Amino acid sequence: MTATDEPLDPAHVADVLSRPPFVQISGVSNVRDLGSYPTTTINAITRPGYAYRGAEVSNITEEGIQQMKALGIATVFDLRSDPEMQKYSTPIPTIEGVQILRAPVFANEDYSPESMAKKFELYASGTTDAFMKLYSQILDHGGRAFGTILRHVRDRPNSPFLFHCTAGKDRTGIIAAILFKLAGVDDHLICQDYSLTRIGREPDREKVLRRLLKEPLFAANTELALRMLTSRYETMHATLGLFREKYGGVEVYVKNFCGLTDDDISIIRENLVVPAKARM
Repeated sequence: MTATDEPLDPAHVADVLSRPPFVQISGVSNVRDLGSYPTTTINAITRPGYAYRGAEVSNITEEGIQQMKALGIATVFDLRSDPEMQKYSTPIPTIEGVQILRAPVFANEDYSPESMAKKFELYASGTTDAFMKLYSQILDHGGRAFGTILRHVRDRPNSPFLFHCTAGKDRTGIIAAILFKLAGVDDHLICQDYSLTRIGREPDREKVLRRLLKEPLFAANTELALRMLTSRYETMHATLGLFREKYGGVEVYVKNFCGLTDDDISIIRENLVVPAKARM
């Protein structure tokens, strides 16, 4: 077990989770506000209290529902696919007053045993190169799903939303990076946000391990399973390079894969930022 795989100090985790950008929604882990980050626009920050990222919302509590509503979140985008929800018994909850929209990154057939075995092998290796292969798959398949979220930003700038996958790390981390890049957030801060998932998921560490250890690849090797929990700064740094080298940059990606126009991108950028005095 490496230092990055070992359990984190509970007091440190509790302290970090109690402060921004983390937000408390009972029953949902790893929730963060994408707002209040400085941008390349002078005296402008990302809009606070608008875009939230998190892990699956299937186990949200009644308290969590009230917390979600207090944040003004009226729309939730679920990036998971049916086989994933069935496998982990994590269905979409019914939350009165909150619209949960399906936006699966992968088609059902991408969850065949053979396909999942290959994905798990890549995750288990834990290398940056392996994650780039996985993240290329997410980017190649995720255009429609990510476009759905981006059109919400374009069309509903005053309607806070949350997006999530299962862990709130990979698919969620990529669309978060897209939103940050379009808003003009510095790469360093994007990488820092991505790395926070290591702390954000710590309260669910044992639950995640129990799930993973049911997989043949991980059953006899806990160390490999622990690599699934990693969320390294270097991985997102490489991902931002992947955007540039393979896809021509984030703006080109959202035009080619999400079907957006230059005008759409301008509106999205405008809707993602506010004057710095609006910091909350």
